[in-house]
Amino acid sequence: MKIPTATYRLQFTSQFTFEMAKTIIPYLSELGISDIYASPILKAQSGSTHGYDVVDPNQINPELGGQEEFEKLIEVVQEKQLGWIQDIVPNHMAFSSQNPLLVDVLENGPNSQYKDYFDIDWEHPYEGIRHRVLAPFLGKFYGDCLESGELKIQYDQNGFTINYWDWKFPIQIESYGNILDHNSEELRNKLGRTNPDFVKFLGVLYAINAIQYIPPGSGHRERYEQISFIKSMIWELWNDNPEIKAFIEKNIEVFNGEVGKPESFDLLDDLLDKQFFRLAFWKVGNEELNYRRFFTVNDLICVRVEERGVFDQSHKLILQLIEENKITGLRIDHIDGLYDPKQYLIRLRNQAENTYIVVEKILEPHEKLRVNWPIEGTTGYDFLNYVNGIFCYQESEAEFEQCYSQFIGDVLKCDKLVDENKRKILEKHLAGDIDNLAHLLKRIADQYRYSSDFTIYGLKAALVEVMAAFSVYRTYISGEVSGEEVNYEVSKLDQECIAQVIAKTQENIPSFLNELINEISFIQKFLLLQFDEHLTSEDKKQWLHFVMRQQQFTGPLMAKSVEDTVLYIYNRLVSLNEVGSTPGHFGFSLEEFHGFNQERCSDWPHAMNGTSTHDTKRGEDMRSRINVLSEIPEEWNEYLQLWKKMNGGYKDTVRGLDVPTPNDEYFLYQTLLGIYPFDDQDKGEFVQRIKDYLIKAIREAKVNTAWLRPDMGYEEGFLKFVDSLFKETKQNKFLPSFRKFQQKIQHYGIFNSLSQTLLKITVPGVPDFYQGTELWDLTLVDPDNRRPVDFKKRLKLLNEIKSQWKKNKSALFADLLKHPADGKIKLFTIVQALKARHEYQDLFQRGDYQKLPVNGSLKYHIVTFMRTWNEQSAIVIAPRFLTKLIKEDEYPLGEQVWHETRISLPTGPSAVWKDALTGQEIQGENTLWIRDILKEFPVALLIKETSNQEG
Repeated sequence: MKIPTATYRLQFTSQFTFEMAKTIIPYLSELGISDIYASPILKAQSGSTHGYDVVDPNQINPELGGQEEFEKLIEVVQEKQLGWIQDIVPNHMAFSSQNPLLVDVLENGPNSQYKDYFDIDWEHPYEGIRHRVLAPFLGKFYGDCLESGELKIQYDQNGFTINYWDWKFPIQIESYGNILDHNSEELRNKLGRTNPDFVKFLGVLYAINAIQYIPPGSGHRERYEQISFIKSMIWELWNDNPEIKAFIEKNIEVFNGEVGKPESFDLLDDLLDKQFFRLAFWKVGNEELNYRRFFTVNDLICVRVEERGVFDQSHKLILQLIEENKITGLRIDHIDGLYDPKQYLIRLRNQAENTYIVVEKILEPHEKLRVNWPIEGTTGYDFLNYVNGIFCYQESEAEFEQCYSQFIGDVLKCDKLVDENKRKILEKHLAGDIDNLAHLLKRIADQYRYSSDFTIYGLKAALVEVMAAFSVYRTYISGEVSGEEVNYEVSKLDQECIAQVIAKTQENIPSFLNELINEISFIQKFLLLQFDEHLTSEDKKQWLHFVMRQQQFTGPLMAKSVEDTVLYIYNRLVSLNEVGSTPGHFGFSLEEFHGFNQERCSDWPHAMNGTSTHDTKRGEDMRSRINVLSEIPEEWNEYLQLWKKMNGGYKDTVRGLDVPTPNDEYFLYQTLLGIYPFDDQDKGEFVQRIKDYLIKAIREAKVNTAWLRPDMGYEEGFLKFVDSLFKETKQNKFLPSFRKFQQKIQHYGIFNSLSQTLLKITVPGVPDFYQGTELWDLTLVDPDNRRPVDFKKRLKLLNEIKSQWKKNKSALFADLLKHPADGKIKLFTIVQALKARHEYQDLFQRGDYQKLPVNGSLKYHIVTFMRTWNEQSAIVIAPRFLTKLIKEDEYPLGEQVWHETRISLPTGPSAVWKDALTGQEIQGENTLWIRDILKEFPVALLIKETSNQEG
């Protein structure tokens, strides 16, 4: 297996294709990257900006260059001896008329050969969507769309479709007769009964009527052959006989109705009622749904990859590319959405034995990745939150909390917000999903004497309580059916998790609601698979299915309520509001950070270490800046009060509410400090980026406006407020005040970023770099972080660094520190550290991890540890919390800063350590002095090759 030294994420779109990527491969190789980490490249919906909306899993996306250009790119990648890690999407596909498998299902319903490919409940309890697929894509109520003429029948070589804007829904073949037979006497009179084309036309009608008599057990082949025959005959008549073409066109016009005459749409309404899909207002999907979506996205339909046939078909091309050694690694998107993640991973590993595999998995701080998964680890959100957390000054939590509460005039508790918003999401966005679970549970409960009196209302209420109490994304209880036997697994971790959930649920239930407590106890038995003795194997299968189905929905609930809601409401310190974070937890201690890394070293030494991804809420260097506020809460509070007074006059009032509200204003100031550019160039672009982001952020918060109910007055007032802050006028006192404070935050943020970068490269795991982040990453959540990357600029700076390194190292260091705005100082740190990773590959991939004791009054300002493998050792030194050590125009270098601060080494002979970043040599026996190490550069990576070197 090829273990990456360092990965680099590329976001492929029609604006960044395979051909364009070829030109940057030499640069990435020079940077020190060992593996390209590619966004999804399989055929997606036209114009897709992310590739997760796949329409054909066995075709390379033509918009990216298709198979031919991909092969050419892989040749260049392999010439540079790089690997290719591919992001794949086993959980879902696009619900789109561009998806041929889904189109087949929409046309043929339960008769489709792909009926079981998608996660559809064909036996839904609601009659309106039983044996049909809900299609919630209408912009208004169905009746309004129908009678306004927005739904239209159209015909082409592929047959009849119902068209709605870009959508083309295929009409089932049985309904063709409704259109073709309408007023057929008119056609007979025009052509004559014996006309050959009319006889052929009658033959088509006969074939349509006969297709319903194809025996169910005869398989799909005969039905598909008949459909193909019927469609070809109609197309032939359409092209060969003008009278028949005109007749069909007239019938289509009649069926399409006439706006202003409601009764004229009766034919189309009746026709639509017979289809295997049910068109509906898009909001219906939140409350009534019979297919599983990705989170709450209606146009992403989930697939049943747990079925062997589905797995084989959806992975055919990917596994072929692995076999051809064109793909050397896989990143599995949204592993928690799968019915049985462990089964999927085992199946994948069996067919990709020597492939590097990581999963996108959110781990809460107290949660462990399942060690029985045959993978190398996660994509690194867990690392991101630990490394970010050690730059949050924990001792100021109380003061910072007071500052936040004082400004917003309220005391927000993160745990309470999470609970409240889980319930709101369940009520408004996942109501259909929880309803489906309740109906499934009700069908099972009705079979037992102890639960037969539980109502659907009571079970649903109990499920809401239980689902809201989960503190992790999901459990992983699994099982399989073998004949009459049901084998299942409930791990100790899952038992503990469910015990905590039930305990928390019972605490939340008032004592007088005895019925609800009984229902929760019933659900507890289900979740733990505590089967009654008299249960049959069929009963056990139903229990197991409910549990495995329920596990698929706690993840979306966590994601929508925490990631996409609370992280935009609880704004105490927004640098802590990241994917997989617990923002109520004010950072991490060094002990917790070291403990995490030691566990990583033992269990998951090849997991990814990410600091920015395509899904992070803020760029890594933006977070590094905002973390500085945790060190200076008193000064932060002074500026907040000053700005509040300065800018109060810029606020509008909307329905008695000042715009923005204090919480949104507090959020804005932190965001501005984090994103403001190093210079004042392109301020117009910067302000527009902020405004675009704010609309997304406040809609995600769902407090003053929302995607489902946008409050245009509030939004416009907020944007007007932002414009006022950046007007270049003498009256604007905010801008000079802001710039003064922002430059201070920016200065200290630089050193946080350098420390974070070095830690990512040197701790156990594979360092991952999101495109463009080798320079300062002051980006916001997508789409802001998916803007084009200037690779020419990066290559130019890299060449400058290498040239200056050869000429005069000391001059290079001085220049990097003097001019940090261009990001060369970060790029230099990455290049040098990755060079060391390549040279000492075993040390960083296989070496142990030891925290080192730091002595002196400034010991809490140094993050340090040692990696050791055989005779090789490395010591990493990364400063933090520098606002207390240096002034705004100073650097954390030399004796005047570090005084007597020193690292104690394990007992051993004297050695010469060489800094892989600067090249300087340090003599060390049992002690290393920080003042000697950090003389020319703010971070250090010391390497010792043998244990008996002498100075």
